[in-house]
Amino acid sequence: MRRADGNKGGARSAGGGARRVADIVVIGAGYAGMTAALRLDRRHRITLIDAEDAFTQRVRTHELLGDRASVSTPVAELVRGTGITAVTARVTGLDLDGRRVLTGDGRAFHYDHLVYALGSGTDTRVPGVAEHALTAERIAGLRARLDGPGGEVAVVGGGLTGIELATELAETHPAWRVSLVSGSEPGAGLSAKGRAHVAAVLARMGVRVHSGTRVKAVEPGRLRAAEGDIDADVIVWAGSFVPAPLAAEAGLAVDGRGRALVDATLRSTSHPEVYVVGDAAAAEVPGAGTARMSCAAGMPVAAHAADALNARLDGREPKPFRFRYFIQCVSLGRRDGVIQSVRFDDAPRELILSGRPAALVKELVCRFAFVSLFLERRRPGTYWWPKGPRRALTHR
Repeated sequence: MRRADGNKGGARSAGGGARRVADIVVIGAGYAGMTAALRLDRRHRITLIDAEDAFTQRVRTHELLGDRASVSTPVAELVRGTGITAVTARVTGLDLDGRRVLTGDGRAFHYDHLVYALGSGTDTRVPGVAEHALTAERIAGLRARLDGPGGEVAVVGGGLTGIELATELAETHPAWRVSLVSGSEPGAGLSAKGRAHVAAVLARMGVRVHSGTRVKAVEPGRLRAAEGDIDADVIVWAGSFVPAPLAAEAGLAVDGRGRALVDATLRSTSHPEVYVVGDAAAAEVPGAGTARMSCAAGMPVAAHAADALNARLDGREPKPFRFRYFIQCVSLGRRDGVIQSVRFDDAPRELILSGRPAALVKELVCRFAFVSLFLERRRPGTYWWPKGPRRALTHR
């Protein structure tokens, strides 16, 4: 395998030394990792490593509860014709001093530059969650479980992921009685109009909402909470996301949540040969603080990191990252939703779009994210994102 098992060719010149050719390894083939890999200058030797051989549209996983058969595309199809080497292997360690990526099958991949894009997963640290609840990452198991006789299903988490799962369940599996358990009002980050529409749809669908309920533990068929226990035949955990622990374990500088600290060009503050993108990066958005874990921010972060690395390898100084939030989207089943207009710093405006038009816009947003990858494959540099202020602004 090229660049594996001690191959340390390193960066070298091409065309008589006019331009550098580097070994670049990208770990993680989600939205961010795939965007970065496809956008990198292909005169470099690029290796993309992921534990799965397929790219999954994470923003669509709740749709698997309905009639959508798959939300995955083979990685080989996405990188076809690019010269990118795709490797299916689980990354188990990073040798930052030796500039090597270690995989569970015993291989080691040398790099001159590393793009770290291992992303995040559902936080399952509450006692009993890992043993007795299903998460969005295990959606196939949830669908299989719901094919049986109906009963009580509880979705824990009132964020957008939990809302989408609860409404999809209620719409596509009417034999099941759905509850949404949340520590705060569902959709707390939306505007008053947005929250009101979410509440109305949940009520119309018959979803019982337990707001202000903080689950302390999960037992077989039961949620333990100070506000009172909740029984359920199936428990779906849609809590907050946490970054993969490898960045901290390997020795990259991280913040209190375990997200890698990066500069304005997405380089690790402790290891400048490493670029960190997507949910793994504590990227600063001017005027908005640390980027929200989301596809909306992750793809722009990844695209800019690729641009910055391309520039440095060409001997140019890259520009600092710029981005602005524009909307938040939430599906409420297949025929309803909320498109929440937000300020550049992600604060909600009172302007929303709801109902079928919102469902259509959400579908278009999901398609744009996916189609952008194919456009990058065909012509690197085509992905565009809204740019925000160069420095913090003050609301008037």
